[in-house]
Amino acid sequence: MGLVRDIMVRNVVTIEHDKTAKEVASLLSERGISSLVVVKDGNPIGLVTERDLARKVSTTDRKSSEVMLSEIMSANFRWVEPMTPIEDAVQKMLNKKIRRLLVLDNGKLVGIITETDLAKYLRSKLLIEGAVDDVTALNRKVVKKS
Repeated sequence: MGLVRDIMVRNVVTIEHDKTAKEVASLLSERGISSLVVVKDGNPIGLVTERDLARKVSTTDRKSSEVMLSEIMSANFRWVEPMTPIEDAVQKMLNKKIRRLLVLDNGKLVGIITETDLAKYLRSKLLIEGAVDDVTALNRKVVKKS
């Protein structure tokens, strides 16, 4: 298998820690994504998802413009390095029951991988392996007939 750097999304959308839930929702909608990395002074300090918005904002009687990002974000994010084998990243996600991992290189945010990224990678890997198996089987038939 490959390395995290091979499948990570490099253009990570971030949001400053001092924003509101309304600003989070707007940015998620505008970019068509499901999560944002929360940063302070350029460093990742948390993660906020659509699920966080749905669960944590809708259960209050406050307007989303009054709910601060710090109230809904998860500060307990998980991460891997770019040179981490994909199998290790998958195992970490399964063990921790999480859907995304930040990719940090020397403490700096360089990417993110999600369940969707892993599914696309595994699908392409299975298709390639299937094609190789088909070619190998075809070659065996040709050799036997010769």
